[in-house]
Amino acid sequence: MAIIFQKPKALKDKSMHYCPGCTHGIAHRLVAEVLDELGIEGKTIGIASVGCSYNSYDYFNCDMIQSPHGRAPAVATGVKRSKPDSVVFTYQGDGDLAAIGTAEIVHAAARGEKITVIFINNTIYGMTSGQMAPTTLLNQYSTTTPYGRIADQHGFPIRVSEMLATLDGPAYIERASLQDVKHIKKAKEAIKKAFKVQLAGKGFSMVELLSTCPTNWGLSPVESLNRISNELIPHYPPGVFKGENLEV
Repeated sequence: MAIIFQKPKALKDKSMHYCPGCTHGIAHRLVAEVLDELGIEGKTIGIASVGCSYNSYDYFNCDMIQSPHGRAPAVATGVKRSKPDSVVFTYQGDGDLAAIGTAEIVHAAARGEKITVIFINNTIYGMTSGQMAPTTLLNQYSTTTPYGRIADQHGFPIRVSEMLATLDGPAYIERASLQDVKHIKKAKEAIKKAFKVQLAGKGFSMVELLSTCPTNWGLSPVESLNRISNELIPHYPPGVFKGENLEV
């Protein structure tokens, strides 16, 4: 019988805790597939953040470290500098990376730390009941913006990839999406390139992944996938923001 799909070896054989329709599981699978294909699982160290993905250490077969909230880039910096031959990645949501961890991600990028960041952007705080995040869109409802995000009161959403791309330190920054097969395949290519950038010693790399949160968006899984296409992508367009012609 032909085998058309196998679970990545870098992913543990256990059920995930994510809500139905959440695309964290897809992101996990893509990272694990890349670790398998590059043959680097044995020397990879992942840094788990605080958020819905806090226990990603339960799912990846590589070594994992739990960081304090927002501090994954700082922890990753210490690990990479003390073990420079290792492959180090952080896995962070938008509340973790773009709010409490803003200083850590900006300065890790500015220093050009040779780490890879997987940044999940679902425009909401997922684990803590759906508060407004730095990436929450204007007019988007949340538990802390019950009338929608209003610029005069809450400020504007932050485009993290574009912001970090203005720095000299990053070698490669790309935004991809997880709403359909076409975009998922592109996301995997971006993740693979980000890890190759690290393996080549080029510097800081980050892949931002537009993701769903059906529970806190108040939508069905299918409606959530459509929201990525109709609302997130117009504000957060996929593309390479740094290192488009970088050879690795």
